[in-house]
Amino acid sequence: MSHDIPNSAPKSLPISQWAEEDRPREKMLSLGKKSLTDSELIAILLRTGVIGTSAIDLAKKLLQESGNSLTNLSRMEINDLKKIHKGLGMAKSVTVIAALELGNRMMREAKETKEDIVRNSEDLFHVIGPTIWDLPNEEFWAVYLNQRNKVVRKQRIGSGGLTQTTVDLRIIFREALQYNAVAVAVAHNHPSGNLRPSTADKELTQRISEAGKILHIKLIEHLIVGIKPEGKPDYYSFSESGLL
Repeated sequence: MSHDIPNSAPKSLPISQWAEEDRPREKMLSLGKKSLTDSELIAILLRTGVIGTSAIDLAKKLLQESGNSLTNLSRMEINDLKKIHKGLGMAKSVTVIAALELGNRMMREAKETKEDIVRNSEDLFHVIGPTIWDLPNEEFWAVYLNQRNKVVRKQRIGSGGLTQTTVDLRIIFREALQYNAVAVAVAHNHPSGNLRPSTADKELTQRISEAGKILHIKLIEHLIVGIKPEGKPDYYSFSESGLL
């Protein structure tokens, strides 16, 4: 999707002096919300520009600083936005962050309203990825499955810092037994976007797998998820890589 302002709208003019059909609000009313670019939608949230910069140009600046990725923009905190432009105050920053967080929650809600079946790593990524891929710190989650590979429970097992988290195997299998799970899949995020497993990740995977064999609860997958530098959510699969 293009982030450019309409060609007919001179950059030097404030939005109030543009042709009416080129103003973001009027364009939405006349052509519908899907006709607007990302920068135009953000400009509506900003409502007004700041001295020397229109709302559209300010929106384009926010997108440029996040690699033209709404996912990257949604990961920013209020102080991050304020640093992008000295005229961007608290109210505008809060509005943008709140709108993007609503979008994230809508995605998670849509996933939670359907019956989740995990047949492969991609299925697991869609089940757990939106919950953890954009978190600023590491979290480790377990997904519990019944005999039909239906998800019966998702549980956060541990959380930590930027590079590691503590995982208690007793918690993983206590939950599995409580919900009569016959299989478990685990996942954690790498906030750095580097999805390659560490030695500790590999060792933990083997420990979980061995503990599961004793209880006849199979570890079917371990995913590392995160946002790659270009702003795309992605994952690393232990099973697909022959490590499980």
